[in-house]
Amino acid sequence: MTKNLIITGGSRGIGLATAELFQGHGYRVINLSRSPAPLENVLNLAVDLGKPEWDRAGAAELHALIPDRQHIVLVHNAGLLRSDSALDLDGEALREVLQVNLVAPVQLNRLLLPLMEPGSSILYVGSTLSVKAVANTCSYSTSKHALAGLMRATCQDLAGSGIHTACVCPGFTETDMLRELAGHDAAVLESLTQNVTMGRLIDPAEIAETLYFCARQPVMNGAIVQANLGQIER
Repeated sequence: MTKNLIITGGSRGIGLATAELFQGHGYRVINLSRSPAPLENVLNLAVDLGKPEWDRAGAAELHALIPDRQHIVLVHNAGLLRSDSALDLDGEALREVLQVNLVAPVQLNRLLLPLMEPGSSILYVGSTLSVKAVANTCSYSTSKHALAGLMRATCQDLAGSGIHTACVCPGFTETDMLRELAGHDAAVLESLTQNVTMGRLIDPAEIAETLYFCARQPVMNGAIVQANLGQIER
């Protein structure tokens, strides 16, 4: 049986670590992103999930790779993070973030669900900001809260299908996105570890392992999984 990982944003960070892990476990990996994953034998589909009609252009190529019902682990990993506030966020900026973080997963689900056989899974990469918020992350927090809601709706709507779903919510993970948010300032990154009970940042490979666990465990259906090393509540 062919096992497929279809992942968005698999070219770096959590996405790349996940692609590498699943590939090591015998999965055929299909990456949807603007940049290719730097791994051998990954099938890269160059798509811009920020474009509302990306799915029309990408559907034929995706269905050519998955022509019939197969075992699929679908990981919605791609994300767009901007610094903004409820005081200044405008509608167009919010729409751009929602397109990548929320609408694109809906579009991809619609393309792939008819091709997913029982035992397949849909996994959403959320955030600690799926269940709380901090200042100056308005659009991102809004989108990640909505992503958790999408996962819960997915669980209910797929009842009886044999397809399960979960939302894995990483904390401070050592990725390009976090480094960019911190302005590539080592002192800022170090300060973030003071908000974690384990006193360090998460390795992307740890989130990949969590996703792999969820993919193989139908008991996780409908679960929001906090994968944050124990953030300190203040």
